[in-house]
Amino acid sequence: MLRKTYLTALGASAVLTLAMPAFAAPTQLFKSEEGTVEVTTVAKGLEHPWSLAFLPGQRGMLVTERPGNLRLVSPDGQVSTPLGGVPEVWANGQGGLLDVVLSPDFNQDRTVYLSYAEGGEDGKAGTAVGRGQLSEDLKRLENFDVIFRQQPKLSTGNHFGSRLVFDRDGYLFITLGENNDRPTAQDLDKLQGKVVRLYPDGKVPDDNPFVGQKDVRPEIWAYGIRNPQGAALNPWNGTLWENEHGPRGGDELNIIERGQNYGWPLATHGINYSGAPIPEAQGKTVEGTRGPHHVWQVSPGLSGMAFYDNDRFTPWQRNAFIGALVSKNLIRLEFEGDKVVHEERLLGELKERIRDVRQGPDGYLYVLTDEDEGALYKVGLK
Repeated sequence: MLRKTYLTALGASAVLTLAMPAFAAPTQLFKSEEGTVEVTTVAKGLEHPWSLAFLPGQRGMLVTERPGNLRLVSPDGQVSTPLGGVPEVWANGQGGLLDVVLSPDFNQDRTVYLSYAEGGEDGKAGTAVGRGQLSEDLKRLENFDVIFRQQPKLSTGNHFGSRLVFDRDGYLFITLGENNDRPTAQDLDKLQGKVVRLYPDGKVPDDNPFVGQKDVRPEIWAYGIRNPQGAALNPWNGTLWENEHGPRGGDELNIIERGQNYGWPLATHGINYSGAPIPEAQGKTVEGTRGPHHVWQVSPGLSGMAFYDNDRFTPWQRNAFIGALVSKNLIRLEFEGDKVVHEERLLGELKERIRDVRQGPDGYLYVLTDEDEGALYKVGLK
């Protein structure tokens, strides 16, 4: 079992060179079932931001921009110039610089993990994951090293995934799209349409479910996944939750378990964008596959996900929040146990594609919008 540590305070302070001023904006107020939602603009002018991670010690947030920039946003909304040491990304279609998470041991190793689209020699691409150490002056990643590559590279611009989640024992989970090549999600000799489980250095744990099997990738933890753009660890029971885009209809919320087949493309609640059936589909449920924990027949275009586990806004306690790209809102879910029993749509007044949502150390939600001029919002209850 890996050692588990918790973030406390960032050791050394540093001076940040700022690229642009913060944008002062009035707070917007919107009605909701649980009271008045208060939305404050933290930063604007971000180019298709994809993910964020909070640095300890109130040092701000690392934010990825899909074209390939990693920036630091200070608590008062100042946005840095792009950090150095970031890998070259394949910024085409849905590809580019994607997720960012901190090492569970960040206070000791200052390690930052990035997922991104990486090009190949034949013009196609796949998801890669690497890590580097954040410099003391917060201006660069040092000693960046690729620890994982999706093989083979099959994407022409679609379905990369990808979210990075550390579990309570320090294992790294990576969600991987099927590169819009449907049958590969069922092919265990390929890394398309999978959730993989690794040690933090990229090595494969011996107890992964398919280790030692012939013609099967040992990294695989679960399979039958389409395009997973949200994932989070449930803080109350430690389970890994994942959401993914259906085709036309059938977005899914899944609880990811060891060795399970989640059905795509054999089982789906959706159809092709043309209106035709999915050729490989055998129905909404197929024997031997795990059905979705919750399904949206009309696709919201699910993205980043966060569980709310803070006393600041008690009406949200034990809720989950999921961004929506197509319906342009923030989905709030209520549960009885693990069962979804109620849904509310928030922030639709913004009319912006919501790409990621994270709970901040201060108990507020922080939301990124995927636009040419994307924004970072701080969201709470008044």
